[in-house]
Amino acid sequence: MPEYKTYEQKKRFYRSKEWCGKDGVRLEALKRDNYECVQCKKEGKVTVDSIKTPGERKEVKLNVDHIYPIEHYPKLALTLDNLQTLCVYHHNVKEGRIFEKKKNKWAGDEWW
Repeated sequence: MPEYKTYEQKKRFYRSKEWCGKDGVRLEALKRDNYECVQCKKEGKVTVDSIKTPGERKEVKLNVDHIYPIEHYPKLALTLDNLQTLCVYHHNVKEGRIFEKKKNKWAGDEWW
């Protein structure tokens, strides 16, 4: 059973044909979720992936997320039921990378 603890191990996995190839499980998850963020769908919104324009870099709007992280559950790394399609925002929220803005302590204060 492979391990996915280090950055290099994860990079190798996410570049593998089992994950991102034509018949990879990542594409299966995107198809199953209709290329839409499942969390946005629960909130009544729609977020779909951007379209590739020739000669330009494609803006990534959707990620395929492991519900149970591969570093702790390597057996579930290629299990379709462990995957969900999330937009970049909801993926960052799930991973704890979104922080609330600090309130301006001077907001509403009078200026003389």
